[in-house]
Amino acid sequence: MSEVVVTSLVKLQNEVRYGAAQHTFITDEPLSAGGEDAGPDPYTLLLAALGSCISMTVTLYARRKAWPLERVTVRLRQQRIHARDCVECQPKTDNYVHRIERGVAFEGALTDEQRTRLQEIAHKCPVHKTLTSEIVVAEWQD
Repeated sequence: MSEVVVTSLVKLQNEVRYGAAQHTFITDEPLSAGGEDAGPDPYTLLLAALGSCISMTVTLYARRKAWPLERVTVRLRQQRIHARDCVECQPKTDNYVHRIERGVAFEGALTDEQRTRLQEIAHKCPVHKTLTSEIVVAEWQD
């Protein structure tokens, strides 16, 4: 199980600590949202987690298959839209949904079949599965 500790600093900045070596980084909001743009905002971190997982998952798969994958580039963007405007959403409601669009590109001397398979594998990364399943956020139990 992974653990992250977030501690508020100044204004909207937070220090994020994680891992056995206690790595740290700063999160913040952009200037337009009242922050100082000193680090990524929470939604950027969410997209980075998904993009990193996709890249790692397809890279590991290609390595196991000994395919000539040289680089993976994942582009992501997120927006909040009305559920009734969401083509993929069923059933239609008056609520909002968060829609993430993604594009995955591969570099290397791959066949069309290999590229197609890597696109399929990209949908199977653990973070993708987490985001598309039910998520329960519970109170911390010591």
